[in-house]
Amino acid sequence: MSYMSEPYTFTRNKVVFDYTAVFCKTHDELLQSELFEEVLKRFVNRLEHKESPLFVFFKKNVEFAKNEELVDFLIDLFRLLVSHKIDEIVRFKAEYLAVLSDIENMLESIEELYNFWRRFERFLYMEAPKRSHYTKQSVHHEQFIQSNVDLKKMVIGTYRHIRENLTGKNPRTYRQLPAGVNMGMLLESIEWDCPDYLSSIKNTPFVRLTLMEAPLILYPTMTKRKGAFQEIQQLYDEMLQIQANQFIVFPAKVGELLAFIYFHFDFISQGLSLCNLFEIAEYEEIDGKRPDIILLFGVDNIRYPANTVFLDDDKNTLMIGFARHAEEMDYFGYFKKFALTMHNLVMMKRNRLPVHGAMFHLKLKNGSTASVVIVGDSGAGKSETLEAFRAHCEDYVNDIKIIFDDMGCLRINATHTQIVGFGTEIGAFVRLDDLQPGYAYEEIDRSIFMNPDKTNARLIIPVTTYQNIVKGFKVDLVLYANNYENVSDDNNIIDFFDNAKDAIDVFRSGQRLAKGTTDEKGIVRTYFANPFGPPQRKDAHEELARLYFDSFFELGIKVGQIRTRLGIEGFEQEGPKAAALALIDVIKGLK
Repeated sequence: MSYMSEPYTFTRNKVVFDYTAVFCKTHDELLQSELFEEVLKRFVNRLEHKESPLFVFFKKNVEFAKNEELVDFLIDLFRLLVSHKIDEIVRFKAEYLAVLSDIENMLESIEELYNFWRRFERFLYMEAPKRSHYTKQSVHHEQFIQSNVDLKKMVIGTYRHIRENLTGKNPRTYRQLPAGVNMGMLLESIEWDCPDYLSSIKNTPFVRLTLMEAPLILYPTMTKRKGAFQEIQQLYDEMLQIQANQFIVFPAKVGELLAFIYFHFDFISQGLSLCNLFEIAEYEEIDGKRPDIILLFGVDNIRYPANTVFLDDDKNTLMIGFARHAEEMDYFGYFKKFALTMHNLVMMKRNRLPVHGAMFHLKLKNGSTASVVIVGDSGAGKSETLEAFRAHCEDYVNDIKIIFDDMGCLRINATHTQIVGFGTEIGAFVRLDDLQPGYAYEEIDRSIFMNPDKTNARLIIPVTTYQNIVKGFKVDLVLYANNYENVSDDNNIIDFFDNAKDAIDVFRSGQRLAKGTTDEKGIVRTYFANPFGPPQRKDAHEELARLYFDSFFELGIKVGQIRTRLGIEGFEQEGPKAAALALIDVIKGLK
């Protein structure tokens, strides 16, 4: 039985369907399926709405009073064309002679229908049977993967048979287009330790496996995030009255924390894109366990003015967030940053210092090694400097391990002899414009592109392993990413502070030149370059910051600024490159 109330649903140029409900073994079954009929109906209605010449062609050559009659006519015709040539069809079905006499228009209609289907963002799901002692997980994975392959083969095969029988020719070039689905998901119901007040979401199925047809290009409604995540002190019943059969849950490992990220089907392209950003939790990590974080994305009634609110449920050791069901929320940054905000708040309660920036471990060819933390808000140049190591520093660098590319935390060890860094994500959500030219295309086979033709075009791409982000690397350098100051020569790209007070003043100011990644413009200031947790717990964060900055200097960890110049026109590429090279010189001089 399908988890959804219907075997398929169309929403915001997306189609989501249960593979078992629309399963087809033959081309004829595909053409008779409810899903194909619905797609064809929408296609015909679109032709009429556009006043397309193709609709005029059908009106002239087919007798129909309603569009549904034309749909039935075309389904019968396609069923014949999938296995018969034109001369065979017209011999025993004379009513098709008029349309089949105009091969050019018929061929155009088939191409347009094929493209109409492929322009949808298409998502398939299958439900795994209830797990038992005898269940072999690998069998379900294999069946799921094969189902995606079979569907793609079936759609392409049906299209090709119809086209070839219509034209009487075989094409000279075959294109293996992603004609099935863009993404698939295997769902499974798992019992977890659910607080009573969340009973309405208890039985929502979990994403257990995802499959992506690369390159995946998505077009969310929005291209930037705005507003802040606001803390609330009370939940209302209306906030928890969600239609469970319209949600699924992505169980994300956000660093060492477990987050259940629920999303409405209207946001499925954003929700499933989390697979390139966070590791999916194992069955044993969910079964009978309570998460640290719950995010409900796509809630109709939040009862608060803000689009994003969260509550610290201390009694149940749970951070729970709500994002409004609204088109203006259709942007991946809301998913990512909301989960990370709640992660940071949990980390602060555990006496760890959240860091908005990048951390990486470098091993140079001269034998020097260092783990470097670069702190900076969106557009400051932290990720771009990291990317410059890959693109320009091959002659100097033996190995680079990424601990985090956007958000992490620092922990002082029990003996107060080391400060160790941890990450949150296995992927990165980066601006396409700020990558080295050509890099995105080198990684096209595993990337998710979002609005690549618009300002603030983004790429979600795996950059590290879960083992790296949770291992814990000793911190050697802490630098503030300054993207707005120019320098007279390369010797001034990096400079260091003499004391904790001067350092903390610069980091606290969080000054940068906004790059258009949010709704900010010009020189802006963000408390500790991190609007995702510290401002909501300012007193607690101030105490932690003083502890950690004092410890940096006590332990001999160098603290300074690195001038990426990313915000200065003309230095978008050269600024991070020069910063990376300057950092290599600093690391060479470390003892």
